[in-house]
Amino acid sequence: MATKYRSLVILTGAGISAESGLGTFRDKDGLWSKYDLRDVATPEGFARNPGLVHDFYNARRQNLIAAQPNAAHAALALLEREWRGDFLLVTQNVDDLHERSGSAKLLHMHGELLKIRCENCGDIRPCHQAIDLATACSACGIPGYLRPDVVWFGEMPMGMERIERALDACDLFVSIGTSGNVYPAAGFVAEARRRRAHTVELNLEPSESHSLFAEARYGPASEIVPAYVQELLA
Repeated sequence: MATKYRSLVILTGAGISAESGLGTFRDKDGLWSKYDLRDVATPEGFARNPGLVHDFYNARRQNLIAAQPNAAHAALALLEREWRGDFLLVTQNVDDLHERSGSAKLLHMHGELLKIRCENCGDIRPCHQAIDLATACSACGIPGYLRPDVVWFGEMPMGMERIERALDACDLFVSIGTSGNVYPAAGFVAEARRRRAHTVELNLEPSESHSLFAEARYGPASEIVPAYVQELLA
């Protein structure tokens, strides 16, 4: 690998999975144009109408199971295998398409759709089927306490201490398929800049924070991500 960079942090958002058939959120036809996020993606919404929230995530879970990784996911898995320095892939996505492509140095800061958590006993385990209020926890046996193991608005993202350490040490930060308006992830580029890391945006179109990046490539993720990875590994 011929590259001057030795410590890499990659951030991915919904745009990297859009070509796999998974909906984005903030585009004009995104999920938040069809659903009120306050109803299906907040603790308060779950308390008001847990059945609606379960229906929403059951549908998303089935959509994910039917989806397949695309060339952008595969390219990042290749980059991880070939990279000889520090590497961390941080994803805002709750899908498992990075894992299915072979990514291992991966942190899901917004949780994982194919896991459920019991709010009674704290048990977390894989889930590939529909759940509802009548579904009992496999650990404590009590129904009515299961929820998707995802981070809702108003909740703390996962793994922030590890992410902060990686950003402090990185000399290359690459943001892929993100809108740039959901914090704290939207602030990662500013943190990387303060550490004088080189910053790159790979996106379908300029994000809200595009002006903070030193370099940018725009187009479909399945085209621009593999091309950029090949440049890094050339």
